[in-house]
Amino acid sequence: MQTGSSVKTQIIASGFLEREVTLDLYFPEKNNLNEWELLLINDGQDLISMDFEHILGDLSDKITSLLCVGIHSGPQRKNEYGTSNVLNDKGEGAKAFLYSRFILDELIPFIKKEYKILSFKKKSFCGFSLGGLSALDIVWNHPDEFSKVGVFSGSLWWRTVPQDDPGFSEEKHRIIHNEIKNGGYYPWLKFFFETGTLDETADRNNNGIIDSIDDTLALINELEKKGYDPQTDVFYLELKDGKHNITTWARAMPQFLLWGWGNDVD
Repeated sequence: MQTGSSVKTQIIASGFLEREVTLDLYFPEKNNLNEWELLLINDGQDLISMDFEHILGDLSDKITSLLCVGIHSGPQRKNEYGTSNVLNDKGEGAKAFLYSRFILDELIPFIKKEYKILSFKKKSFCGFSLGGLSALDIVWNHPDEFSKVGVFSGSLWWRTVPQDDPGFSEEKHRIIHNEIKNGGYYPWLKFFFETGTLDETADRNNNGIIDSIDDTLALINELEKKGYDPQTDVFYLELKDGKHNITTWARAMPQFLLWGWGNDVD
């Protein structure tokens, strides 16, 4: 059980990203390393404003032993996050593949070596906005490494063609939707999505539903087509009056942690 946490800030030099990356590590109190799970969190700097340490403390013994690692974003966030195999219509995401290599080949090995952890029971990834898209993309493309992914107000609109282009099609040009559609089926993966009803005001298809909700529900539909059960494999949280900000994501965070690591979760 996670009865408390201590926080340590470290800096790791990344060869893939050619920069130093700041990490905030939130340790479970329980010392049995063989029982630890790992949760990587993009935009880890936001956890400070969120008072993530207090959120963990409030959950007390309600979740299992979970090492949470907040990965601070860098000055090239829009290039390091995103989708690793396809650039968006603005050419963003050029370093997303390198970011995935940093996660798998530098960060996780560093954590294991630094804290003498032979292996984690399970590994998961989450993020906010563009960081949520990045987390989903990395988990989907490396399913053997992960078990769960959390996407808070995800930038699932990322597309290869501008939406004002006459040829733009939601079905053809949303990048992550196509990744899911053309990918495999990995039955062990679990998905958490959060949106807020005030995430944005844009409604490109004029159906009365904001794009962030539309894009999220469409992605969940693609997962269902793959074979994922919407009741057991996918959790969708829509917060009334929720906005695209840290305050809203802080509201959703306890539910995410209980969903993934509550003591009654297998």
